[in-house]
Amino acid sequence: MFPEVEVYRYVTEQTFDAYLYQLVESKQKFISQIMTSKSPVRSAEDVDEVALSFAEVKMLATGDERFKEKMDLDMQVAKLKVLKQSYLSEHYDLEDRILKHFPREIKELEERIVSYESDTALAEQHKPQGEDKFCPMTLKGVTYTEKADAGEMLLAVCKENPLSNPVEIGSYRGFKMEVYYDSFNTHYCLNLCGKAKHKVDLGSDALGNLTRIENEIGKIPARLEAAKTRKAETLEQLANAKTEVLKPFAFEDELKEKNDRLNALNIELNLDEKDAPVMDTEPEQENEQPEKRTQDRER
Repeated sequence: MFPEVEVYRYVTEQTFDAYLYQLVESKQKFISQIMTSKSPVRSAEDVDEVALSFAEVKMLATGDERFKEKMDLDMQVAKLKVLKQSYLSEHYDLEDRILKHFPREIKELEERIVSYESDTALAEQHKPQGEDKFCPMTLKGVTYTEKADAGEMLLAVCKENPLSNPVEIGSYRGFKMEVYYDSFNTHYCLNLCGKAKHKVDLGSDALGNLTRIENEIGKIPARLEAAKTRKAETLEQLANAKTEVLKPFAFEDELKEKNDRLNALNIELNLDEKDAPVMDTEPEQENEQPEKRTQDRER
């Protein structure tokens, strides 16, 4: 019926419309941070609405330019305070990471590096020999030089230990071996115990289990390099954090200047005074004694 509809918005100068559109603007800025086609931000600046007092309504009606300045300063100061609160939150987080997180992580990495270096040297001392690249394996006090025999015996030893607590069963390439049953994943696991423990998930294939053990030992040098790289990165992060924590709030001077101007405007416009409560000036009536009612008695 009506293919085109035109919408007009009328705004009257020096009226309450200015404040209402300012509130809509504040809400729209907040919504625009969330409703976006890009990856949404993790935090949004939420500035509370400013409730109008009777004095502010009076100033809006008079069209005083100072009140427009005050409204602009209200929004700017509120945003700067949000930024400062975010700065303080990040500042406290950096201090916590400098004092606790980074030192603890560096210590753990140093211990891990020492363990991996020791286990790498241990594996180098006991390299597999022969065509099948197999090192003798000791199980239950018996040393097996044949790969197939060692694999079958390992499966038999696992079935004898159905408990979830690790039980030492022998050694291989200088590492002590512990076996236990993982009830959650319903399979046996083996720990290669050197300076550190290296977990191996076992299966039902005898030769496949030995391959898994060799692969796990072969990963130790790579883990050593990864730990060294991680330590270097953590030390760099610690140095950067110590530099960042010394930086002051970038907008501190601007916040102080605008806050001082806002306080001055509030004093000029008498907005720093709280509205006097309306008191009931009527005198309180004295409590009158209730009339005594005589009880009718039957004669």
